[in-house]
Amino acid sequence: MPTIPDDDSRAPIAPGVWLDESAMSFTFSRGGGPGGQNVNKVNTHATLTLPLEALENAMPAWAFARLCDAAGRYLADKPPRLVIHASDSRSQLANRRSCVLKLRQLIVAAMNRPRIRRPTRPSAAAKQRRLDAKKHRSQIKSQRRAPDDG
Repeated sequence: MPTIPDDDSRAPIAPGVWLDESAMSFTFSRGGGPGGQNVNKVNTHATLTLPLEALENAMPAWAFARLCDAAGRYLADKPPRLVIHASDSRSQLANRRSCVLKLRQLIVAAMNRPRIRRPTRPSAAAKQRRLDAKKHRSQIKSQRRAPDDG
């Protein structure tokens, strides 16, 4: 069970991952999407910017490496950071939550270690069952044919 940090400036982003709230910066702009004339007046498009070093300190090294591989279009250089956009809603707050949700999904996917696939071979009994099933199927199909009057 992850421990809760002592200071109040850290927020839980994903299971076992806590980030400084000051590391996450939001900017808002006028964006497309639903809203009609409201789109032209209100800054609802949210952009979350998060330096990679803040994530590097908050996650295990193997998970951070997986996150960097999976981040794709969210990854930006100079300085290295994650940039996540959302303009799904008419509400600035809803778009802000959508950005945090996308970040959470990225982190949870990175923390989920895939099982190592170990190649296996079928047992002798499994091979025999397969051959028996093929013979049985062959007999069924051969019985459907018209008898030869040779």
